[in-house]
Amino acid sequence: AASPPSPLWALPEELLLLICSYLDAQALGRLAQVCRRLRFLSSRDLLWRRIARGCLNSGFTQLGTDLAAGIPVKERVKVSQNWRHGRCRRETVLKWKCKQVASFSSSFLMPWMELDGEYLYLSQAENIQAYHLCAEGTGLQHHPQAIFSGHQEDVCRFVLVNSHIVSGGGDGSIVLHKIHGSYSVKFSAHEQEVNCVDFQGGLIVSGSRDRTAKVWSLSTGRVGQCLHTVQTEDRVWSIAISPLLSSFVTGTACCGHTSPLRIWDLESGQLLTCLGTDFHRGAGVLDVFYETPSLLLSCGYDTYIRYWDIRTSTRKCVQEWEEPHDSALYCIRSDKNHMIASGSSYYGVVRLWDKRQTRCLQSFHLSSPTSSPVYCLRFSTTHLYAALASALHVLDFTA
Repeated sequence: AASPPSPLWALPEELLLLICSYLDAQALGRLAQVCRRLRFLSSRDLLWRRIARGCLNSGFTQLGTDLAAGIPVKERVKVSQNWRHGRCRRETVLKWKCKQVASFSSSFLMPWMELDGEYLYLSQAENIQAYHLCAEGTGLQHHPQAIFSGHQEDVCRFVLVNSHIVSGGGDGSIVLHKIHGSYSVKFSAHEQEVNCVDFQGGLIVSGSRDRTAKVWSLSTGRVGQCLHTVQTEDRVWSIAISPLLSSFVTGTACCGHTSPLRIWDLESGQLLTCLGTDFHRGAGVLDVFYETPSLLLSCGYDTYIRYWDIRTSTRKCVQEWEEPHDSALYCIRSDKNHMIASGSSYYGVVRLWDKRQTRCLQSFHLSSPTSSPVYCLRFSTTHLYAALASALHVLDFTA
């Protein structure tokens, strides 16, 4: 008598993986219920990467780079569905006293933050404090593990790069801290507050209310030396260095007749190009974010998120999304793939956007009844942190 045919799951693993690579998420989930071997096989990262690249905030960039290595891809796909459908747990994890808020141009507490692994760095008044994230990723330890000081007035913005913190303050100075050590440098940078800074490749760029942007050296023997001073003819609200380290972009207040978005050569300080041709007076750019050397996001007072591809056109953005309640947008962040998160100027509204759609995907009101802008937001594959005028809020999408 002929022997019974072998079951499908008795095939060599290479063939099973090839067959499973044609399945979608639902089919892979059902396959995992057949037996232990197929449950193990159907959970392999290799099978879920293709699916994850089409999901929101799964840790993969457009080019396929994995930004969340070490976290099972299948789990990230599951959590991604919570991001898409707005399923999360909200919590206020930190409160602080705030000054009276009048307008963006006034001097008041505007918290800024950065995420780095197990730590969240948050500016509060003239200090930057490092908080250890709790094991579940939601809350913070009650007391900061480290405090970085040096400014005489409030920290306006700071960046965290390669274990260094570079901050700009209302006192017109720039302070550089090494996180794991006592090394720090402070130098006078601008005549008025330093509204924005960025740090890459041994160079700092800064923008100020004094209508200038400057490039600073951090090379040995030249620390704090100004290499270029760019006359922007307008207050600089945001700044970012290109990933290629060849240029930087400034976002200005748009109080004159020049474009609020301009790209400058990092080596010479010369103007390379202006982005856009149709802009309204006062429609300043409050945040800019490079996804790749050629793809750039911007937002500001004109209530739009704009997506620029400088390979195709500098005159017109390739895509734009309008804030539905006509609010200024203070900050943006993207997963460098399909998702954008934005923070609005009223009632602590955080919105999630899918670049493949024209309308807002999800919105969360974090401030009520007192209205507060979302000054800064950061997110991981599982949590979103939003800093408002008086509190730090977290959205936990693993719930």
